[in-house]
Amino acid sequence: MKPATDPLAQLTEIRAIMERSSRFLSLSGLSGVGAGVVALAGAATGHWYLHTHYGAQAFLRLVEGSAQERQQALPALLTLALGMIGLALVVAFYFTRRRAAQDGRALWDAPARRLLLSLAVPLTAGGLFCVGLYLRGAASFVIPGMLLFYGLALLNASKYTLDEIRLLGLTQILLGLVAMLLPGWGLIFFALGFGLGHIGYGLLMYNRYER
Repeated sequence: MKPATDPLAQLTEIRAIMERSSRFLSLSGLSGVGAGVVALAGAATGHWYLHTHYGAQAFLRLVEGSAQERQQALPALLTLALGMIGLALVVAFYFTRRRAAQDGRALWDAPARRLLLSLAVPLTAGGLFCVGLYLRGAASFVIPGMLLFYGLALLNASKYTLDEIRLLGLTQILLGLVAMLLPGWGLIFFALGFGLGHIGYGLLMYNRYER
């Protein structure tokens, strides 16, 4: 006869309980999809703005242009960036709150706070660093820097949430390193990393955990 309690099953249950208490597992894959769509729309808007003001090969002309030209474009680019961040956060909050409610989990618990803090520190530092690069004449490194810092932030936060976030972080880092070698392709790498990368991993997480 089998014992009344299975030690392996008990260990598995204890591990699951510990994981739920230490990791934020309500992150919705649809949040990534929504953020990716926002990033693609932002990249298209940025391309339209630059093409309107600088003509053909607009992004390359901007990064290789004068400091005066870059400063003139900075308010519009910052407004676009902040708008994308705000809209992506709204989308992420909506879908994550919906999943947390479906799973019967708290949205703002200790793992969620640790997750946000681990994201916020490298993202804030990276954002300020990239603004400094832009103002100091190293605009070609801004989008590679954004991808690198974002990838590092995801790696830092991955221990508090789903494992796919670590893979997304590594993907962003790889794209950032390649983007450094192709300065005229910055918007394309932005669309690949923040747009298609989010959509691809978002769909992967949705199919694994939510369908």
